Amino acid sequence: MVLEVLRTEKLFANLKKCSFCTNQIVFLGYVVSADGITVDEEKVKAIKEWPTPKNISEVWSFQGLVSFYRRFIKDFSTIAAPLTEIVKKSVGFKWESEQENAFNLIKENVISAPLLALPNFTKTFEIECDASSIGIGAILMQERRPIAFFSGKLTGAALNYPTYDKEMYALVRALETWQHYLWPKEFVIHTDHESLKHLKGQGKLNRRHAEWVKFLETFPYVIKYKQGKENIVADALSRMKGTCLEKIDYVCLTVP
Repeated sequence: MVLEVLRTEKLFANLKKCSFCTNQIVFLGYVVSADGITVDEEKVKAIKEWPTPKNISEVWSFQGLVSFYRRFIKDFSTIAAPLTEIVKKSVGFKWESEQENAFNLIKENVISAPLLALPNFTKTFEIECDASSIGIGAILMQERRPIAFFSGKLTGAALNYPTYDKEMYALVRALETWQHYLWPKEFVIHTDHESLKHLKGQGKLNRRHAEWVKFLETFPYVIKYKQGKENIVADALSRMKGTCLEKIDYVCLTVP
């Protein structure tokens, strides 16, 4: 099929960079196979053997490499917070036990990085999301296998949202992040907040709710309620503590 497309479009491939009759391939630092995506062992070896940073520049170099694989590390922002803190001009480089522990824990997480499933657009996508007093979290799955993760820290006015609003906000952020996966096929939203089941039936809405509902209603979703104890992973993601959760942790890889 690939060769037919190349021939039709009159495109040329470099034979030395092509692989044939193989069940996996190294692609942009990842190992891609029919089973999913994992990290390249050569990169893992480099991270495993990385020496302890002696200055800010070396911290930046280490962070630059491991951040490429943050999508495989649960709670990456929280784990890396001590390293992120000492590269700030207002703080300055100061390597202590907290930084050493974070440095080693990141290494351990990269070495034991999980296998992430490739999305199958013929199957139904599922989302679990949750919110706590400090953050939001969500997982994108198919047949209970994780495809993507994200977690975010609540800041500003969002910290004072009531529980219902935080749940809504978590859902909105998840759909914003993964909308390229979710269109146009119907998908399932699992949540432990029962009021989300009645989203479409809300009567009078304030401006924030109205904007969220308008956005959510552009998606072909079905909401299924579940007990909070069943929503373990998303719940844990939303309850992460730390100072560096501003960035969303997520998984997304497009393979041509």
